[in-house]
Amino acid sequence: MKKQVTLLVVVLSTMLVSVAVADDTALRANCQGLFKAVPQQAPVIADNAHNDAKLLLGHMLYFEPRLSASQLISCQTCHNVGLAGGDLQETSTGHGWQKGPRNAPTTFNAVFNTAQFWDGRAEDLKAQAKGPVQASVEMNNKPENVVKTLKSIPAYVELFAKAFPGASDPVSFDNMAEAIELFEATLITPNDGLDRFMAGDNAALSAEQKAGLELFVNVGCAGCHDGVNLGGTDYFPFGVVEQPGADLLPADDKGRFKVTNTEADAYVFRSPALRNIALTAPYFHSGKVWSLKQAVGVMGSSQLGMELNEKEVAQITSFLEALNGDQPAVVHPVLPASTEATPKPDLSNLATAAH
Repeated sequence: MKKQVTLLVVVLSTMLVSVAVADDTALRANCQGLFKAVPQQAPVIADNAHNDAKLLLGHMLYFEPRLSASQLISCQTCHNVGLAGGDLQETSTGHGWQKGPRNAPTTFNAVFNTAQFWDGRAEDLKAQAKGPVQASVEMNNKPENVVKTLKSIPAYVELFAKAFPGASDPVSFDNMAEAIELFEATLITPNDGLDRFMAGDNAALSAEQKAGLELFVNVGCAGCHDGVNLGGTDYFPFGVVEQPGADLLPADDKGRFKVTNTEADAYVFRSPALRNIALTAPYFHSGKVWSLKQAVGVMGSSQLGMELNEKEVAQITSFLEALNGDQPAVVHPVLPASTEATPKPDLSNLATAAH
């Protein structure tokens, strides 16, 4: 009798394993049709050929506060590589302690987005790199002052010449942005739970995370959050079914409408990428939600028109927490010293801006 019971347990266990494997196989196949893994190496960027000097220059410029008028703010300030490319602020703090209008999107995996910024106004990372430098609420600088600053520092002049060989005037605002773009393209996070699961590792996701992934696909989340970055590829109204309140959707920020001046684009935003989403709170363009579970609930009601129950929210959240990939190990560079010819920090309107 004891042997029969043991045999029955073995048979049932084998059947359960077989069912689990079959379920994993079906789920994996579904995912492979919707998502793509983050590559192990930085992608090649069209019209921005790689060379080591340019990559080093971009790395340095990402951390360079002298790109700002105050010489206090760098790309790293709002896109901290130790914080998954975010800054832990509802909206970023810029020149003169001014608060920007939107939450800072992560720079990690941003190279896989169709366009940059919440409204997609920058076609690529090179165009994006120019925006904050000139924005009065961010770095408040001018291209000619940036070039003057960089040309005043011999180490930068030498490195620009190596990065852009053959250029008649290698130290330029465009080349600054191109170098930063090349560096930012290396800020990728492969090997998260989803990618390892799609590659065949059934243990890469827990049972709860697999349940959350299945829900994520079946209820329609993947309709806006697909591709390499699980988002970042298209534009959608915030409130497809039910518009959220003014605290999450400020009435004075009409999103992509400011770019296209088309009424159909009012309150339309680029879908946020979900890689490393558990590391980049707060959420939404307004930055008003700090809880990932709350963000999932808001998305269910506003975008899908359904009230997800507590268990469903917990499962989807658990899946999203599996999207933390290998974080890039970025060493803070040693930046060259200023010279007597380097423009001094412009602090003239800091007090005014602060008020």
